[in-house]
Amino acid sequence: MRKIITIGILLLSTCFISFAQESIHQFTVTSIDGSEFNFADLKGKKIMIVNTASKCGLTPQYELLEALYQEYQDKNFVIVGFPANNFLWQEPGSDEEIKEFCTKNYGISFPMMSKISVKGSDIDPIYSWLTQKSKNKVMDSKIKWNFQKYLIDENGKLVDVLSPKEKPNSEKVISWLNQ
Repeated sequence: MRKIITIGILLLSTCFISFAQESIHQFTVTSIDGSEFNFADLKGKKIMIVNTASKCGLTPQYELLEALYQEYQDKNFVIVGFPANNFLWQEPGSDEEIKEFCTKNYGISFPMMSKISVKGSDIDPIYSWLTQKSKNKVMDSKIKWNFQKYLIDENGKLVDVLSPKEKPNSEKVISWLNQ
């Protein structure tokens, strides 16, 4: 009888761990201000996660990201920015410098996180989850450049990956937001 109970507990534990790995809601990260940002607080919201950089040819996308956020934030949508210095050192600043740049030049009000690595041996766990099918249970992807976008549904499941050059307010994104 004890073996049956033990096996039952192990099976339930495995199911729980497998389910937990499928959701972005398992992650807690550090905001650009140094406070804790818990993705579990975003349950029920669609999320766009984007790796950002201040000295990139795509940096003007900040303006489009902010406009999209302003239009849809009251409709259960949030954008979460992750500054990263992985591509040609285009985000060399400190968190304080990045925040000042984003606020002064683009009036960014959507949540920005502390600078992380989005690829390589020091990849942040959240980007490891976003890019590996074995963890997100949906698809593998490779971070191609700054401003790559990940779309997450209200249940914390990965839905799609958009290329860095695809604008945040593309027809595909607007259609997804209005579903």
